[in-house]
Amino acid sequence: MKKLFLDDIRTIEMVYDQTMEKEFDIVRTYEDFVHYIEKNGLPEFISFDNDLGLDENNEVAKDGYAAAKWLVYKSGLDLRNLKFNVHSANPVAADQIRGLLNNYIRFLNEETN
Repeated sequence: MKKLFLDDIRTIEMVYDQTMEKEFDIVRTYEDFVHYIEKNGLPEFISFDNDLGLDENNEVAKDGYAAAKWLVYKSGLDLRNLKFNVHSANPVAADQIRGLLNNYIRFLNEETN
């Protein structure tokens, strides 16, 4: 099972057991997140950070919530089987990401029943 880790600073062993490192691909920016999924398809598991630092213009970069919104509104992918975790230290943003994805996945599952 391929896993994706979105975080600008942390490494896998800072969030998960070090033995899991080989299971993950790491992306550090929103743009890399979108590019990875467009190229490789939807992974079975995504671990989200929210705050992704500054962009090349020293402005606040698009965040993990923007990545989750891209999955829901723009990717066109079937997210019904997506497993995810939010490892962000930002509790408000973490709740937003979880809420968006859980509600959308619930909606998709209800729509097919």
